[in-house]
Amino acid sequence: MDTAQLERVYRAEAPRITAALAARIGDVGLAADAVHDAFVEALEHWQDAPPPNPAGWLATTARRKAIDRLRRARAGQEKLALLAATATGTCLQAEAADDELLGMIFACCHPALPRESQIALTLRAVCGLTTAEIATAFLAAEPAMTQRLLRARKALRAADADMRVPDPDQLADRLAEVLAVVYLVFNEGYLASAGRQPARRDLAAQAVSLTRLLHQLMPREPEVLGLLALLLLHESRAATRFDGWGRLVRLADQDRTRWNRELIAEATGLLDRALALRGPGPYQVQAAIAALHAQAPDYEHTDWAQIRLLYDRLQAMTPSPVVLLNRAVATRYVVGPEAALAEITPLAADLDGYRLYHALRAGLLTGLGRDDEAREASERALALAGNPAERELLARRLSF
Repeated sequence: MDTAQLERVYRAEAPRITAALAARIGDVGLAADAVHDAFVEALEHWQDAPPPNPAGWLATTARRKAIDRLRRARAGQEKLALLAATATGTCLQAEAADDELLGMIFACCHPALPRESQIALTLRAVCGLTTAEIATAFLAAEPAMTQRLLRARKALRAADADMRVPDPDQLADRLAEVLAVVYLVFNEGYLASAGRQPARRDLAAQAVSLTRLLHQLMPREPEVLGLLALLLLHESRAATRFDGWGRLVRLADQDRTRWNRELIAEATGLLDRALALRGPGPYQVQAAIAALHAQAPDYEHTDWAQIRLLYDRLQAMTPSPVVLLNRAVATRYVVGPEAALAEITPLAADLDGYRLYHALRAGLLTGLGRDDEAREASERALALAGNPAERELLARRLSF
């Protein structure tokens, strides 16, 4: 088994093995480290003769690695006893119960953790990324990311975080937190906030996989369906978002014949199922907006009036100046650039540090023939942009 095959096995099996181990010892971080240790050992021993049951080998080796770590830690005796008790007469099964895996996801997104730690711990324990990979994704030094993960684990222990799915009366709030973390991971992969790479396809793929997993475990949760539909609709355009030079291509200029129609069909089917459950939520509304873009023959003939109404609904659910900013894009095509500019002008105080506010304002001012003001707004957007592809696009506009 070559390294690529081993990595595929690890990515597929690590979440459930980690969840089963974490459920027994009550420590997400220790479980993730033990599974990663097992993967490192597999790299050393599987090259010539992989075991007949790779998942079972990884599970058994991870359990042994966890025992080794607990034996070295003074505070590990109680957890060691728990692990020994659950293993009597059997080995740890690779196919952990669904509720164990779901419980670990909720534990990683525990409200006791700051958002950045929730993301890092989810990527580590659930998605199986190494500390070095997570550090690279968020432009942090590996020692700093190691410390962030350690603090997150300590915070979970201090909060006595449960490795089980929350009780029904707590589920709604906790699920919203989980979905928000997954969406942030996707957004960072879809268009990186900083760094040399304009997009992190690996992070976007991890977010989609994690959402598929949540859907598998919670098939009748409308907002899980909504988020999965939203991510797939974004993913359907991935091949057209950058040109051959790596430059960002605006939605209006993308080649729609290259959009992935299979993903669009899957996403719209998921959205229909979500809406039929009659549990409305913001991810479903955002997916509906993305679906209208996917179904339009071109940018100009998009159903902008319907999109504007959907942004009104989204604003009622989750009030935000960013939602109003996006609504103004639709207003531009429904009413005109002057009306759109009037809508975003009151948002200046809230969005002065947001690059897309100034980019949209520049486009509206250009449409009104106010070129000097448009150039000033474009320069402000360029100064705020951290993504290299966005910076190049803004600089290209300024050169005209």
